[in-house]
Amino acid sequence: MTPFFGELIGTMILIVLGAGVGAGASLKKSYSHNAGWIVITFAWGLAVTMGVFAVGSVSGAHLNPAVTIAFAINGDFPWSDVPGYILAQMIGAILGAVLVYLHYLPHWKVTEDPGTKLCVFATSPAIPHTFANLFSEIFGTFILVLGLLFIGANKFTEGLNPLAVGLLIVVIGMSLGGTTGYAINPARDLGPRIAHFLLPIPGKGSSNWNYAWIPVVGPLLGGSLGAVFYKSVFLGKITGTLWEVIALNLIVLLLAFVTGKKQDSNNKYKRKAA
Repeated sequence: MTPFFGELIGTMILIVLGAGVGAGASLKKSYSHNAGWIVITFAWGLAVTMGVFAVGSVSGAHLNPAVTIAFAINGDFPWSDVPGYILAQMIGAILGAVLVYLHYLPHWKVTEDPGTKLCVFATSPAIPHTFANLFSEIFGTFILVLGLLFIGANKFTEGLNPLAVGLLIVVIGMSLGGTTGYAINPARDLGPRIAHFLLPIPGKGSSNWNYAWIPVVGPLLGGSLGAVFYKSVFLGKITGTLWEVIALNLIVLLLAFVTGKKQDSNNKYKRKAA
């Protein structure tokens, strides 16, 4: 198996098991309906574990464009392989979402709420707030990449790394995931969102493209920051890249604050009017 197909299959496994628990907990007449946040966070953690176990020896099991780019920024992964990895991750995420759709085929029709159907595929904020939502995704992915590098630095965990990574996903979900649903992975959100847009789901409603940039841009910024922070602070290898990444994060957050403030106010007014 090539690294390309390793990333594709690993990401597909991740979405099948992760979005699958979302569907089971959300869609009506599923035996696991209303299973709750604890079940969802544990299942997402185990989904990552299974994906890493499956293809870790083939591709390194990034399964996440934010991780791929973070490792490339730190010099641990060749930039020439980045486009292929991200393409594989996106294809795998879309295919995984399609399989979840097929698995729960009769449940879409009996579930009336469009938002419930969308949340199976993609994340959404508990409280829409552009700056805070973006910060949540940046911070969550910062912790993710920092944690991955911590785990990789401890040789005694070799062989248990996939389990340790899964537990990292669980604790991020329990601690930080309640604000935006913790995408912390552009492929995890954008791939299934595209599937939601394309699939003939009864009464599916909008795919919420206005929000879709946040779970893409936020993880890319946060993952990059986590990588350069680890290299600079823990390894003592400070380079100009650190300041560039920090500046980029601050600029994007500032723009989100300025432009989002007006948008959030308009959305709040529309909700009150409705």
